[in-house]
Amino acid sequence: MKEIIGFSLEEARKELEGFLADPQTVPAMEKAVGIMAESLSNGGKIMSCGNGGSLCDATHFAEELTGRFRGSRKSLPAMSINDPAYFTCVGNDFSFDAIFSRWVEAFGKEGDVLLAISTSGTSKNILMAIEAARAAGMKVIALTARKGRPMIEKADVAICAPDAPHSDRIQEIHIKVIHIIIEALEKELGF
Repeated sequence: MKEIIGFSLEEARKELEGFLADPQTVPAMEKAVGIMAESLSNGGKIMSCGNGGSLCDATHFAEELTGRFRGSRKSLPAMSINDPAYFTCVGNDFSFDAIFSRWVEAFGKEGDVLLAISTSGTSKNILMAIEAARAAGMKVIALTARKGRPMIEKADVAICAPDAPHSDRIQEIHIKVIHIIIEALEKELGF
């Protein structure tokens, strides 16, 4: 048991060090915060989406913005695309690939931001959401891994965790990024 715990913590440390060593990490995060702050300052909103654990991260991001992160402040307009009734409706009537894009088509507008999260960067439903966001005039921030070329190429800014043998290591970087973005966004907006 001790070996599993030690190995897992060491592997996570190495992934974080690799993320910090990438010269694109900090500028990408700064750009993402700038895009989100501009949107929120101009009456826009942030939508977030992902599959599985990434949906949990997308939801966590939205609830921290609408709720409270480290201190009390006004609620910020953010929504995670995570309604199970809606998912089954669109999945049945169209396809699982359309579950995020149809939502973005319905609620997205120019000046809004889509935070698209995928550890692989190849999830068809995420890529379709990005295309719908583009069609609506939205900005797109991709949270993926370095191997996530399709998402990276379609986003205004991509924040890329190092490639890892298992998605949990990528997700651990993603949740760290989400918390840092929220903290920086609150500061940028004057809270």
